[in-house]
Amino acid sequence: MKITVLTYLEKEGGEVSDVAVEQVAEALRQGGHTVSLLGIHGDVRKLVSGLTRRKPDLVFNLLESFGDDPRGYIGAAGVLDLLGFPYTGGGPGEFYLQEDKALTKKLLAFDQVSYPDFAVFSKNADLETGGRLRMPLFVKPLTLDASLGIGAKSLVRSVTEMMQRVVEILEKVNDAALVEEYIEGREFYVGVLGNQDPIAFPPIEIDFSGLPEGMPHVMDAKAKWDKESVEYKGTKVVVAAIADELRARLQKVALAAYRALRVQDYGRIDLRLAEDGQVYVIEVNASCYLERASEFATGASAHGLDYIALINRIAEEALKRRQLPAAPLPPRRSRRRQGLSQPN
Repeated sequence: MKITVLTYLEKEGGEVSDVAVEQVAEALRQGGHTVSLLGIHGDVRKLVSGLTRRKPDLVFNLLESFGDDPRGYIGAAGVLDLLGFPYTGGGPGEFYLQEDKALTKKLLAFDQVSYPDFAVFSKNADLETGGRLRMPLFVKPLTLDASLGIGAKSLVRSVTEMMQRVVEILEKVNDAALVEEYIEGREFYVGVLGNQDPIAFPPIEIDFSGLPEGMPHVMDAKAKWDKESVEYKGTKVVVAAIADELRARLQKVALAAYRALRVQDYGRIDLRLAEDGQVYVIEVNASCYLERASEFATGASAHGLDYIALINRIAEEALKRRQLPAAPLPPRRSRRRQGLSQPN
């Protein structure tokens, strides 16, 4: 196939800086595909012209932002739909569902998947809560991902600390604040691949043993991205050495969350195992990070898929999904009668 790897540039005319982009492109080349890169910052015209000029059989969509809006990738996926190019990962509808963490929890609740109890604070709405919250609490932005807005102050142990953190998010991050009960316990990531019959990879555990005593066991922004920080150096990713029964339970919950949030092609589910044995979904990461040493790729390797095979499987799953016949719409008169469309 002709595949275009679509990625985000930090500024107009900038260069690709994410190592995962070239790793994905090279894996696709190793899979026998003809690969081009298209870096975009926030110019829709460049997005449209770049794709129409290349005419790819598939767009490998690695956009994580668009312009100065960290949520702009949702609209960019809509542009891909309008242009008619098959692409990897979710569409604008799926991304919208997964971006709003409160909505995510409501969808999980419908499918009876456990998650921490929560409340939402926003500038223009009343407090929304799923029940009576118990300290300690974890406060983070409602819609941002990649641990943006998560740091040492995110774990709070009093109402005063909670409100201080909420105000910081409202004013500095310009997002609503999600307040949820902090689940003390072990943290696992489970990668999932596929659509009609998705498979769950062996769980990956976050080893916090290298952190100083008393430091919260959370994967905040420093632990993920700041290689010189105590948080980054004090955590590591390991294939979980756990009993078969626990492995099966973690994978079952991950698959249920994956399906509930309509994740397409691939994703990673972040879980917490509480001290009482209850498994909670913390995050659903659709189109998760694909760097060769990432948790997702590590889980795939433990499943028997090397990096090249993994990336090419994602491309195959996306194309296979796009080639499935769409369900036929009812006749227009019938749709109008059912209230699905209105006459002009």
